[in-house]
Amino acid sequence: MQKLISILILLSLGCSSQEQRQRNEILPGAHQTEEYLPLLKGKNVGMTVNHSSLIGTTHLLDSMVKLDIKVTKVFTPEHGFTGKVSDGQEVKYDSSENSFELISLYGKNKKPDSIQMADLDIMLFDIQDVGTRFYTYISTMHYVMEACAEKGIPLIILDRPNPNGSYVDGPVLDMSLKSFVGMHPIPIVHGMTVGELAMMINDEGWLSTGNKVDLTVIKNKNWKHSMPYSLPVKPSPNLPDDLSISLYPSLCLFEGTIMSVGRGTDHAFQQIGHPDYPNAQHGFTPESREGAKWPPYEDLMCYGESWIGTKPNYNFTIQPLIDAYQTMNRDDFFNDYFKRLAGTNLLQKQIEEGQTEKEIRESWEPQLRDFKTKRKQYLLYND
Repeated sequence: MQKLISILILLSLGCSSQEQRQRNEILPGAHQTEEYLPLLKGKNVGMTVNHSSLIGTTHLLDSMVKLDIKVTKVFTPEHGFTGKVSDGQEVKYDSSENSFELISLYGKNKKPDSIQMADLDIMLFDIQDVGTRFYTYISTMHYVMEACAEKGIPLIILDRPNPNGSYVDGPVLDMSLKSFVGMHPIPIVHGMTVGELAMMINDEGWLSTGNKVDLTVIKNKNWKHSMPYSLPVKPSPNLPDDLSISLYPSLCLFEGTIMSVGRGTDHAFQQIGHPDYPNAQHGFTPESREGAKWPPYEDLMCYGESWIGTKPNYNFTIQPLIDAYQTMNRDDFFNDYFKRLAGTNLLQKQIEEGQTEKEIRESWEPQLRDFKTKRKQYLLYND
């Protein structure tokens, strides 16, 4: 009876997928069950997932369990399985009620160790990314790739569209500044899906062990890089909608300054502010809440600039950063975190020297041009 139910569920998923294809809806890799289920049958499966790992409205984990796939380990990135844990906050689990072990890949345990990888036959990775170097889900993917390569465990990436995948921009990481918010020599906006980036990491020899993982990428269907993609769920607590996601590449750099980016409000990454900002035309008060515990300037009125209510514009600019620095006119505007986010020692110096955005862009253009050339060979969704 159980096998019959599993077959019916699988057929239902297949029929649903066929109907959606006919309507040319964008289908992330997880929907292509017919391509990866045969690779999982009869094996001990590990999954690296969070709340964004969906097939329609059903979580991938639930689908796998219903289809009699033996999931023994579930790994989760920053923000946890539910995607509601604040940035930087430690994630802990009591997995005693689950038939699988739930393991956080954040804090001190960023990479699965040999004990956590023990007895696994194959690993699935399915997490929605937003296409920036400092968004840590791709760093978690890197460490999962390394762990799989070291143990000889095949890795399947269930690809998802990149909402910022239509362009490439920003300085390329200086590897002397390598950190969890920047692990690869790529620009701030890399214009690749997690599947494409995984192929680049693997083939360029960027895994620390020097060896490669046995990698399979299950592609998106009906999507190309030039297509807009509105995420069905918030990828993390402080990226509530398309506008925040489009502004994130530019405004995240403010996390390395004295300015607030609106954490603890309904419009994170749609506004910037500081209690002493001289422009009082826009204001907001950060509050501690789920997904934004103890935000900067908690319960203090901040004044600054707003993009709330504007149309998403997918591009990268440092002009707001230059303007805010000149407006605040403070020696302590930048903090030590800024260089890691920017991925270069030059950007802070250039802004402090009063260089224009055009002049600054010219300095990173040669490396950016080289990256764009390298990127082309890994693209799966050419227009």
